[in-house]
Amino acid sequence: QVQLVESGGGLVQAGGSLRLSCVASGRTFTNYGMGWFRQAPGKDREFVATISTTGSNTDYVDIVKGRFTISRDNAKNTVYLQMDSLKPEDTAVYFCAAHFAPNTYTVYRIAGSYEHWGQGTQVTVSS
Repeated sequence: QVQLVESGGGLVQAGGSLRLSCVASGRTFTNYGMGWFRQAPGKDREFVATISTTGSNTDYVDIVKGRFTISRDNAKNTVYLQMDSLKPEDTAVYFCAAHFAPNTYTVYRIAGSYEHWGQGTQVTVSS
């Protein structure tokens, strides 16, 4: 079982920045592709960004391209989401997720591909 713990959320003004972190434990981190998803009140959970096991491949939903950056530090078992130029519509609970994918470089946009999820961290962007 993989345990995922997110941190770094908070309240920020529009145009500001936050960096989310997700620390994984319990299994070999480099066997997992990682993703960030978010869920706003009254809306479905949506894909934000994903990164392959080695960090060589990334993918983003169009609305965050150029503003968000996903990265990982395999030595620290941590995946990050750097969020810049935040907008009020980015307000949501952000979830970290892990997909078992050893020896692959694939990225995954579909929530159903992920077996393990964190509890989420709230991001609120004020206008």
